[in-house]
Amino acid sequence: MTFCESVARTPDKPATIIGDTGERITYRELDDASMRFAQVLHAAGLGAGDTVAVLMETDLRYHQVVWGVLRSGMYLVPINKYSTSDELAYLLADSGAQGLVVSSSIAVALGLAQAPPPLRMLLAAGAPVAGVEDFDAALAAQPARPVSDDERMGDWMLYSSGTTGRPLGIRRPLPDAPFDSPLAVDASAQAIYGLDRTSVFLTPAPLYHSAPLCYTSATHSLGGTAVLMRKFDAERALALVEELGVTTGQWVPSMFVRMLKLPAGVRSRYDLSSQRTAVHGAGPVAPSVKRAMIEWWGPVLVEYYGGTEFTGLTCCTSEEWLAHPGTVGRPILGVPHICDPADGRELPRGEAGLIYFERDHMPFRYHNNPERTEATRHPEHPLWTQSGDIGHLDEDGYVYLLDRLSFTIISGGVNIYPQEIEDTFIRHPAVADVAVFGVPDDEMGERVQAVVQPAAGADEAALAQELTRFARETLAAYKVPRTVDFMDQLPRQETGKLYKRVLRDAYREPETLPSLGVRRPARP
Repeated sequence: MTFCESVARTPDKPATIIGDTGERITYRELDDASMRFAQVLHAAGLGAGDTVAVLMETDLRYHQVVWGVLRSGMYLVPINKYSTSDELAYLLADSGAQGLVVSSSIAVALGLAQAPPPLRMLLAAGAPVAGVEDFDAALAAQPARPVSDDERMGDWMLYSSGTTGRPLGIRRPLPDAPFDSPLAVDASAQAIYGLDRTSVFLTPAPLYHSAPLCYTSATHSLGGTAVLMRKFDAERALALVEELGVTTGQWVPSMFVRMLKLPAGVRSRYDLSSQRTAVHGAGPVAPSVKRAMIEWWGPVLVEYYGGTEFTGLTCCTSEEWLAHPGTVGRPILGVPHICDPADGRELPRGEAGLIYFERDHMPFRYHNNPERTEATRHPEHPLWTQSGDIGHLDEDGYVYLLDRLSFTIISGGVNIYPQEIEDTFIRHPAVADVAVFGVPDDEMGERVQAVVQPAAGADEAALAQELTRFARETLAAYKVPRTVDFMDQLPRQETGKLYKRVLRDAYREPETLPSLGVRRPARP
């Protein structure tokens, strides 16, 4: 199916529902609004190949912008709602955006009315903002009809998360296809998510991240209903599954942890039997957490591993994971190779190294950054690319993740992978979240540091000692953190990705730790 077919077949069916409020928009309403927005773009002088940015909170208008840009043959750049003025300026300049749609509250917070960026079009969505054109009024002034009889398909221009520096844009050639065509992600949406026109797809993560944006749009293309949450709440997510008959959910490991730590009575309160697929990615999940989720929800969990660059993709069913605990699956796109990070030498099965994927063409280039693009390529095989992950392959060809290369701790010449330690700590009932990384050490080069988000009411001094004992039960002594500190909330994205670099950098300037909210309990 396509978006146009979905509109024709089920015009009155909800295309998107906001789970927090019950607000919804039908396919006919979404189609009309997207045509009106395309007219707004055309009236502002934008045309095929131009770029439009969207900086919005979760809102029904978000998909109006998405489909208006796509049916105009333009690029859409989603921007994180927490971006600063400097970050916004960088992304607009780097992408070459000529238009911006921004939530009214964000426009006010960033002072866009006082210092508007140099754009052909700036619209505020929500409450009126003096000096900025209103999104709803702009759409109401335009007709709900196509700009032309030959609407062409646009595309997303996605940026990497920027956890290791400035975000990097991925701008692919526009598809040479009419707007009434399947989206490029429809195939993976069907293969991994099992999406079709009967699907009710829940994403608790915001649309400015790539997977929620792509797969809610694929839900529309395939005729299902997308359900959004403005903020993840563990119990509310379970309630939505029951209330709306959610068939497919998109989750991250930290969400699983928070749901598992709900009281048993809350967890058993909701009927979750409508779920056909519970998809997760955005980082490895602790084996204990994965097993507990399968025991609770049944064999509906499907894990994927891939990046915004789309260099490769793996997929793993619950049954496969139970037979190969810890795997992220076998490849469904690209051929994986495990190579020595130092010299690129391909390593035998079972040995850990940098994960490369081989494709029959170069699948991406970083916009305006050929040096970073080249750095992803294998030194001898230009069609093998990597995104900085360490892992290994087993004899059956299943891929296992260990950690990011940049977070590998080298202590006394030995490689230590923080993910294994984090997986151990998260099993403790008093640990709500944890980050492990290396900090400088005069003797060993680096030592292992843990920062824990404790459960409410924990005695931190006692918990630090308890966690050290707990870790020693399963980890080799050299992997056990030398020190355990605490924070009320670890710096995570809403997709679950941890800004570990923020913590690691702060420990190189210890005087900054109190301002970050790090508490260092008294040492025995």
